[in-house]
Amino acid sequence: MITVNRSLYNLCFLLLSFFSIIMAEDNKNQKEAVFAAGCFWGVESTFQQLEGVKSTSVGYTGGKVKNPSYELVCTGLTDHAEAVQIVYDETVISYEQLLDTFFELHDPTTLDRQGPDVGSQYRSAVFYKNEQEKTLVDVKIGQVNESGKFRSKVVTEVAPLSEFYDAEDYHQDYYKKRGIVGCAI
Repeated sequence: MITVNRSLYNLCFLLLSFFSIIMAEDNKNQKEAVFAAGCFWGVESTFQQLEGVKSTSVGYTGGKVKNPSYELVCTGLTDHAEAVQIVYDETVISYEQLLDTFFELHDPTTLDRQGPDVGSQYRSAVFYKNEQEKTLVDVKIGQVNESGKFRSKVVTEVAPLSEFYDAEDYHQDYYKKRGIVGCAI
């Protein structure tokens, strides 16, 4: 009986080790990006539709209050932006491709506004995690400005990522929960 239990134990240990290695390999290619481009519901919906995006979470970042609520962020007193945290597989979609989508889905030349939504919480912003991302954002802004697509220059804030606070549950996957596909920002 002891031999069977020991063999079963060894088999279970081997299988757990194997699955741990597979999971670690899968997570190795996962990166995160954080963007703000107006109301986070539509921004999240747009990024969720991209191949290579593993998950999204809407929330607040770039402000000075810990664990802000939606109601507090809406006052404009916290300096937070409504933002989307994107987990993506860099072997399928690159940070540069995410930036392309970001600059296509909203008007990055309007200060503290997207469509009917007005206030600093609706600002255009990219929150970078390292200098390489900052450089890519700066290059992309230069390209957008030179493209002539917009009459005005890009006013997108480029800032290091500070604490990201998940929004309340009812904001997560807002469009999916309501059967809405896509958004016209």
